[in-house]
Amino acid sequence: MKINIINKSQHSLPSYETIASAGMDLRANLQEPILIEPMERALIPTGLFIELPIGFEAQVRPRSGLALKKGITCLNSPGTIDADYRGEVGVILVNLSKETFVVENGERIAQMVIAKHERAEWIEVEELSTTERGDGGFGSTGVK
Repeated sequence: MKINIINKSQHSLPSYETIASAGMDLRANLQEPILIEPMERALIPTGLFIELPIGFEAQVRPRSGLALKKGITCLNSPGTIDADYRGEVGVILVNLSKETFVVENGERIAQMVIAKHERAEWIEVEELSTTERGDGGFGSTGVK
């Protein structure tokens, strides 16, 4: 699939690291480093502007290495970029660690997955079909 993109950063376009990768790394586009204190959040610019086809979204997700090693993750995850959004792609990072985290220019901060989606049409009914689970809530199917 081909997607129109404007790159106002000095970094290369997002790309897949392997043939089987679902996501492309997003890089911070900064004039100077940003410090994120413990339990604080920051909007990190990427310098990227995209034009998705209708029926697709871009999902912004955390990088597992940053989450595990540094306690840095994305809020509103996965964040959705709709096909009609034309603003800069930004990443909302949160620091869940006990140490200050410094975001450097060009650092890989998140990953972006392009996903197809459907539009739902609601059909109001008086009752729903029955299932084995029924209306059992969180954890109702057990732990094993």
